[in-house]
Amino acid sequence: MKNLRWQEFFALIYRLFLVFFFYQIARLLFWVFNKDLIKVEGISEYFKLSYYGTAFDTTAILYVNAVFILLSIIPITINTKKSYQKFLFYWYFITNGITYSFNFGDIIYYRFSQARLTSAAIEVGKNENNLGRIFWNALLQHPFVFIWFIVIIFIWIFLYKKVKVNEEKPKQLVSYFISSIVILCITATLVVGGIRGDFKHSTRPINLVDANKQVSNPLQGNLVLNSVFSFFRTLNTNNFKLVHFVDEKFIDKEIQPYKLYNREAEPKPNVVIFIIESFGKEYSGAFNRNTNIKDFVSYTPFFDSLATKSLIFTNAFANGRQSIHGMSSVLAGIPSLTDAFTSSPYSNQKIQSIVSVCNDMGYDTSFYHGAPNGSMGFQGFGNILGFKHYFGKTEYNNDNDFDGIWAIWDEPFFQYFAKNIGKKQPFMSTLFSASSHDPFKVPEKYQNKFKSGPLQIHIPIQYTDYALKKFFETASKQPWYQNTIFVITADHTNQTYYPEYQKAMNRFAIPLLFFSPNSKYNLKGVDDRFAQQMDIYPTLADLLGYNKKIRSWGRSLVSDKNEDYMIVNSDSIQEQLIIGNYIYTFNGKEVTGIYDKTDLALSKNLIKNNLNAEQKLGIEKTKAWYQDYMDRVINRKLR
Repeated sequence: MKNLRWQEFFALIYRLFLVFFFYQIARLLFWVFNKDLIKVEGISEYFKLSYYGTAFDTTAILYVNAVFILLSIIPITINTKKSYQKFLFYWYFITNGITYSFNFGDIIYYRFSQARLTSAAIEVGKNENNLGRIFWNALLQHPFVFIWFIVIIFIWIFLYKKVKVNEEKPKQLVSYFISSIVILCITATLVVGGIRGDFKHSTRPINLVDANKQVSNPLQGNLVLNSVFSFFRTLNTNNFKLVHFVDEKFIDKEIQPYKLYNREAEPKPNVVIFIIESFGKEYSGAFNRNTNIKDFVSYTPFFDSLATKSLIFTNAFANGRQSIHGMSSVLAGIPSLTDAFTSSPYSNQKIQSIVSVCNDMGYDTSFYHGAPNGSMGFQGFGNILGFKHYFGKTEYNNDNDFDGIWAIWDEPFFQYFAKNIGKKQPFMSTLFSASSHDPFKVPEKYQNKFKSGPLQIHIPIQYTDYALKKFFETASKQPWYQNTIFVITADHTNQTYYPEYQKAMNRFAIPLLFFSPNSKYNLKGVDDRFAQQMDIYPTLADLLGYNKKIRSWGRSLVSDKNEDYMIVNSDSIQEQLIIGNYIYTFNGKEVTGIYDKTDLALSKNLIKNNLNAEQKLGIEKTKAWYQDYMDRVINRKLR
């Protein structure tokens, strides 16, 4: 039994427990010093938030202590020697002491930054040559924070020494090494799961946005987080930097980041937004009538029929590459560039969006996604946007309809959606679908219902189209249906078959449809103008009769103002903008390419030619838009 190293494993668990305990102490002190900024309704809510914070503490603690854990259990026979244990002691307190101090720095600076520490601080620090004076001034102004830190470290050291490891020499080396290696492998697996946040296939590693998943106020996300997590999670992912290319007058004139529409709409229409997983334009016949693709096959018969009674935009583009990008683009008009806004250090801020507009107008707002709550970061970002209600797999509460990997199958979840919304009017509800996702399966009872195609996604796209049909059959019988505006679009594209959709810009080509059974909204016709996800928010604000100024880089697609378009997305290496008659590629510093707007493959770069007046202005607009984006995101001006 001695060869199983019980005392060493117990000591390791105890020492890690101390880290968890003192992280909670740091969280409590953070709240005590900033409770006027982060409202918490009583002790019970605080304990709930601190409990949720444990997941973020786990990731941070395992980041910092991964080497310590390895050194504590690696089988080298000298682990229990006093000299080795002394080495572990210093390693433990140097690494934990330095990173633990991040939390105390935030106790002070949260009041100024309104956000947890992120790696963006490194960039800020590079521009400061008086960091020493800033540090000492902070200590002088807030001596009790420093005193608390020192006191806690001394208590921590005292408690650490309460559990000692006595020197023992292994007698049976074979069993010693075998058992140690087994424990090492198990521990490594647990560490990986702890750093990710869980072992589920359906969720990505937890990020800053996830801190808002269980909060009643977005600001409480900063209490759920800890500064070590927020710093390490944003390392090497922050390409957000302030730039200056043009003056503000140029931005106000040419970019027009604020819009104002004057439309009367009484009674206020309900709004239902479908963001369909991977629902590329390529799959729909209604959006390909003029593409002249030989032997084109549509996989969306219901969607095609609905399009004949709707206002559709046949040249619409996504503003991002992933699902969470689609959510921010559609609902808040915020695209994701080389780095995603939603996983950036700046995502946790007040954001004006169609959600906040509807809330301001007295709407009941809700978000539906059939995956495990928190999947894709939707619940956290939904709370940031201000949705009053969130309905996920937990609320659906019937695992018999779970697809086994991602979410509740679309058909039953769409029915749940149709029957659950509209209990309070006016309402705005958004549904993010899930079934048209890798591994591209459909329920067993529909295995032979849909025609196969050259792509795996073609069958699940038909299944989701069928789920849409069934939704509208149910919705049309509801009392709220007649006065509702429906929007259907995609989060991003997916598999492509036709060469037309393998072109660089068409990798972002999505359908965009507005429909209402109420003829007074005049949502019928085919519009071939360039459009994008970012246009949905201002279009709806216009249709709802919201007569206040909104912050938007998109424009209303139904306004008689005939505003200029600026289509924005990124290939993850550089940004791409369609302005006027040209497509511009931009690397954050300079325009690297200019292409004719019909050159969706970006095959002929015109930048080497003599630039005409429109192209020169387009370059300035590209830089101006990027400057305004960075300014608003970084300086938290997205309201």
